[in-house]
Amino acid sequence: MSKTITVFGATGVQGGSVIKAILADPALSKEFTIRGVTRDPSKPNAQALAGQGVELVTADMNSKESIIKAIKGSDAVFLVTNYWETADPKVELAQGKAVADAAKEVGVSQLIFSSLLNVTKISNGKLPHVLHFDGKAEIEEYIRKTGITCTFVLPGYYMSNYKTMLQKGEDGNYSLAYPVSEKAEFPLFDTAEDMGKFVKPALKNPAKFNGKQILAAADYYPVTRIISEFEEVTGKKISFHQITSEQYKGYLPEFMAEEMLENHLLIESPGYFNGESLKESLDALEDKPVTWKEFVAKTAF
Repeated sequence: MSKTITVFGATGVQGGSVIKAILADPALSKEFTIRGVTRDPSKPNAQALAGQGVELVTADMNSKESIIKAIKGSDAVFLVTNYWETADPKVELAQGKAVADAAKEVGVSQLIFSSLLNVTKISNGKLPHVLHFDGKAEIEEYIRKTGITCTFVLPGYYMSNYKTMLQKGEDGNYSLAYPVSEKAEFPLFDTAEDMGKFVKPALKNPAKFNGKQILAAADYYPVTRIISEFEEVTGKKISFHQITSEQYKGYLPEFMAEEMLENHLLIESPGYFNGESLKESLDALEDKPVTWKEFVAKTAF
């Protein structure tokens, strides 16, 4: 008898990647039927999932009763929360706790959460405004206390960010501006392609990865390497500018400016993953993650 995995954010980048990975895996596709939580099952991307055998359900993330209906009968749950939907850390925290409580109540065996580190803690209070990291870390702490078998997959820095961060000039070359030096190391991650690859080890061996954090990134890339590999693949040039914190904030909407500034200062010190090696996480993979060169080659910038 097959198990059921419920995937939140089924039509989003992370949830969609998890579903894609399960469907493509000979063992997991036999072991699990997939239930996808989506806001609007009538949308084309939701219907595309239905066409692949995914059961579609809706859930109000602010209602535990609604969440219970969506996940009842599930053996495993993949949870991703969306801070930027409200930019209110209290809302994200309440939603994460509601899913954890619902999972406990209906007897879910395994909960895999898309988490991040607590930046306020790892920076010793120097970077207190990276709320979309801190909130997920708080949800992770709450999940750990439920007693459910749990694993935390921490997404790295989205490679897709560069589609907007690289500014194309009239000559066809590009410029890149950061409030950090060219030595700052970014743990680059092709989220849409690879989130599922980093979730698979936990699904295949829940006991081994119980309580573990899996760091999801292809490698640490200093800005110099990001630039040189882009230039090598495309034949175009990138001019890098290290700008001041105030200049950087000036490019962003006020509500997110300080948060995104500190998010980038984190990368220089103490580090996006607080200096942790990626080796253990990469060694757990069956499928190689997409490299930055491969991403550049397949992406229209």
